Amino acid sequence: MGTVTLGVSIAVPEPYGSLLQERRAGFGDPAAHGIPTHVTLLPPTEVDESDLPAIEAHLAEVAAAGQAFPLRLSGTGTFRPLSPVVYVTIAEGVADCSELQERVRDASGPLARELQFPYHPHVTVAHGIAEEAMDRAYEELAEYEAAWTCVGFALYEQGPDGVWRTLREYAFGGGGPAVPAQARPADESTLQP
Repeated sequence: MGTVTLGVSIAVPEPYGSLLQERRAGFGDPAAHGIPTHVTLLPPTEVDESDLPAIEAHLAEVAAAGQAFPLRLSGTGTFRPLSPVVYVTIAEGVADCSELQERVRDASGPLARELQFPYHPHVTVAHGIAEEAMDRAYEELAEYEAAWTCVGFALYEQGPDGVWRTLREYAFGGGGPAVPAQARPADESTLQP
């Protein structure tokens, strides 16, 4: 057995996920269609394939102990000049995401790892593209709003083609596979490109 690259994320539900993915592609980000719109809980992490059963059991335990929480996106932010990223800001649910990612990366668990930067939950909409395109992403999504109830998270694997695919979904409270989150309608003007 070899190694695999995994990530753990909260998926941004429809219609928001597709809209932000299309906007990311429109800003010229070549990775847009290979990365589902998400809030990262565990960044790309290389593991031995033989560790997958232990990782899946660990994530099932984390999910069983979790509870649904409100997530709300509002406006944009950037990590520039430290990192070439523009993102949609999480306005509600920051503490819940932070606690959840700590449990995913628990020091005694199979996904224990240090982070390159302090954890800051967000939804990336532009990464590593021309500065003018980054500025456009920052400005054009400055009024963006979306809200939903987060009911779980998912384990993803990056394929040899660079595309991230869902391996397994986890619902909070041990209720079986996560079902798509129910998106609360937002003002339609915030959903227009």
